[in-house]
Amino acid sequence: MLTIALDAELITTFDPRSLLYLFDMIGIVACSISGTILAKHKNFDVFGCLLVSIVTAIGGGTVRDVILDRHPLFWMVDMSYLTVITISSLVMQIFFHPNSIRVDKFLKLSDTIGLSAFTLIGIKVADSMGANVPVALLLGVITIIVGGIIRDMICNEIPLVLQQEIYISAALTGGILYFALRNLGLSAWITDIATMSTIFTLRMLAIRFDWQFPTLQWRY
Repeated sequence: MLTIALDAELITTFDPRSLLYLFDMIGIVACSISGTILAKHKNFDVFGCLLVSIVTAIGGGTVRDVILDRHPLFWMVDMSYLTVITISSLVMQIFFHPNSIRVDKFLKLSDTIGLSAFTLIGIKVADSMGANVPVALLLGVITIIVGGIIRDMICNEIPLVLQQEIYISAALTGGILYFALRNLGLSAWITDIATMSTIFTLRMLAIRFDWQFPTLQWRY
């Protein structure tokens, strides 16, 4: 269940036995890893890396829930989120070498996994709160981009979503597919997996073949 009404208070945790909870945790781990990789590469200390991983993993979901007035915040109710973030960040700090030539590949892979999972989570949460399709798509995008923007700003990087790479468009394409498949009456798990797979595939193809949006420029 996405939400449970209890004494007129909105409880915002997912059922730990549900597939959606698994997707959420996959996104949390992926974003925690991406934040840790970048912070480690920038030579942050243990607590600096942990801070970056936390804001990367829960920043977007927090902003989404504030907009939707979902309370209490999901990570304040279920401590599994902060526990998983801390463990995954510490493991990466121990075993990942900051000067590895694979830094960029690891960062983009983990970021893509987070993009796939959190876009779906954001859309489903917004949809469960009665948001219309455009708003649900917007909140799905917010769920993934806010944490990444904060991560990149802390690490003195140009935010990925502000560059020419195929990123938000992949999330929007997957979101549109989600509503199309749902309206066709497909089962929830097929719709969810198809949505995440589409986002992941589009993003990875864009990275592999260097697909980019052109910039608008008036020639005179």
